[in-house]
Amino acid sequence: MPRIVVDVMPKPEILDPQGKAIAGALPRIGLTGFAGVRQGKRFELTVDGDVTEEVLEQARHAAATLLSNPVIEDVTRVEVLEEGAS
Repeated sequence: MPRIVVDVMPKPEILDPQGKAIAGALPRIGLTGFAGVRQGKRFELTVDGDVTEEVLEQARHAAATLLSNPVIEDVTRVEVLEEGAS
């Protein structure tokens, strides 16, 4: 069954304490070279049938109204997940 991926990230001006904690932990486990981390959310919507433009529009609407908080988050991606990708 086809899937639609929705990615949601905190707005740039919003503090991201989880990302900051991850960024602080990376060097402690020997992973260096990263300037920062932002943590977001990923949703995969399984589609019953074909992914039409109408279905994509419904996914965009769900992303904007249900899957994200538009005050503090941006929807950064709504697209069909290719077969075999994850």
